[in-house]
Amino acid sequence: MSDIVAGEDCRGWTDKQKEDFYTKFREQKVVIDELTNLKKDRKVYRQQPNSNIFFVADKVKTLSECKKTLADLEHTYQILENSEKLQDKK
Repeated sequence: MSDIVAGEDCRGWTDKQKEDFYTKFREQKVVIDELTNLKKDRKVYRQQPNSNIFFVADKVKTLSECKKTLADLEHTYQILENSEKLQDKK
């Protein structure tokens, strides 16, 4: 994906950057849904950045981090939607 950061100003984004953002936003929603619906005895694994190594992670902590990321993405989503509405009015 391109260099999309949650919470950043997205008014100058290209169509490709917007599509990448929407994909990341949908993926984050699915991750939270999957973590929420896991049975209590299931383990969660997190991938090390820039590596193919996975480590066992705390489910509650991982879910909390994912929800925070989604909140940041939702903020950016609102900015993006508002900027598109303003462009449509012009």
